[in-house]
Amino acid sequence: MHDDLTARARTWLAEDPDPDTRDELAKLIDAGATEELEARFSGTLQFGTAGLRGELGAGPMRMNRAVVIRAAAGLAAYLRKQGQGTGTVVIGYDARHKSADFARDTAAVMTGAGLRAVVLPRPLPTPVLAFAIRHLGAVAGVEVTASHNPPRDNGYKVYLGDGSQIVPPADAEIATEIQAITSLHDVPRPDTGWETLDDTVLEAYLARTDAVLSPTSPRTARTVYTAMHGVGKDTLLAAFARAGFPAPVLVAEQADPDPDFPTVAFPNPEEPGAMDLAFAQARATDPDLIIANDPDADRCAAAVKDDGEWRMLRGDEVGSLLAAHLVRRGATGVFAESIVSSSLLGRIAEKAGLPYEETLTGFKWIARVDGLRYGYEEALGYCVDPDGVRDKDGITAALLITELASVLKEEGRTLLDLLDDLAVEHGLHATDQLSVRVQDLSVIADAMRRLREQPPTGLAGLPVTRAEDLTQGTDTLPPTDGLRYTLTGARVVVRPSGTEPKLKCYLEVVVPVADHHELPAARAKAADLLAAIKRDLSTAAGI
Repeated sequence: MHDDLTARARTWLAEDPDPDTRDELAKLIDAGATEELEARFSGTLQFGTAGLRGELGAGPMRMNRAVVIRAAAGLAAYLRKQGQGTGTVVIGYDARHKSADFARDTAAVMTGAGLRAVVLPRPLPTPVLAFAIRHLGAVAGVEVTASHNPPRDNGYKVYLGDGSQIVPPADAEIATEIQAITSLHDVPRPDTGWETLDDTVLEAYLARTDAVLSPTSPRTARTVYTAMHGVGKDTLLAAFARAGFPAPVLVAEQADPDPDFPTVAFPNPEEPGAMDLAFAQARATDPDLIIANDPDADRCAAAVKDDGEWRMLRGDEVGSLLAAHLVRRGATGVFAESIVSSSLLGRIAEKAGLPYEETLTGFKWIARVDGLRYGYEEALGYCVDPDGVRDKDGITAALLITELASVLKEEGRTLLDLLDDLAVEHGLHATDQLSVRVQDLSVIADAMRRLREQPPTGLAGLPVTRAEDLTQGTDTLPPTDGLRYTLTGARVVVRPSGTEPKLKCYLEVVVPVADHHELPAARAKAADLLAAIKRDLSTAAGI
């Protein structure tokens, strides 16, 4: 077994085009690091509906140039079989370690395969890439990013010509083409032949952001902004200047791209401590709200002052606020969200007489809803201009939430006041998440199996009125690895994360509220119920 492992590692080493990972792998082989080699050669990084995402390093179970070249060649082969073998593929990338190398390799592979490859001019937000696909009439797009994953990770996100991320069966068909590649020596990779775009495509994206805002809206809200060491700053500042908002005050320590993300444990606004520097800047400058992007700027977070202290709004809170704002502006079309997001959106849409749809988790599904006007997901993702970007977009979402804050400011009100109004009108919809990060993925599999074999009959004293195993699909949803429990006045969805080694449990309780005076008691009741559901679910799942 050891000899076979070493032989596979040496074969990989002989083809590896990257001197950094060649050196890394050679040292592991020379040291006889069997355990580490087994971890890297126990299989291959799986290409799925999230594309590829994983830790940087040598070997087929890591993100590296050899893996990316195979992925690009598989995508090119898939496009040829679709009759699109001479079309344009647009390639974007963030500022993570190796992102520029992976983008260049992808351009070389596409060029060698006979496609026209065009590369964005520099590290830019993911929504610029999503916009560019349709703007340039491309047959596909690739974004090299690991979004908000830890610094050691990178990823490879694939879009097709409709500007949406891939879904089945395209992901499996591309994966089959990747697996058919036996040697990198069979993949032509010329040194030239692709085009690096100028700023015209970025200027077109920024011009499109005009469509997000009402032409006559006030633009007075003052913001503090953090790019979370990512690529959002310049694009967001340009969009805000174009719109006429006051220039955001930057969190200087996090303003510029840094692939090591030195000030945060995880570069995700949802993670504990990630917003601490933004809160400090807000205490010093007293803005109307804080805006944060994740490192590739497809997500948007907002924070507000609540009883003198700054706090993050939940993704569901921002999602509901933006929906209410669009309804007030007279928006028409379908409002959509994923099944893990708050059911409040459905109530808002119903009251406004607007169509509403639920989808599986991920914007690859939300963006495909026919007639979509607005879509959101609780993990800080918002699609507010589907005609421009058929994906979540942290830049345009930031514009829209700042417009809403400006409108409310002119009325002497705040985002929290509007949330109170929504609670009184539709019931207090309180959400929380039980999220467990693991080293061993078997922990997640064990928890899911346990819940399937012994589903809870009640949580927090509330009876489970319906238990659904979503691997079977439903009348409106395709199959997925998830569980959904409907309780009296509550809902729970359990699923493995598609992008991180996490088990995620999404909790919602709905407490009726007669008037504003009842809100404090309703919030206390909701908090108690959520805590009890979290406790009981942990016990039921064995986590």
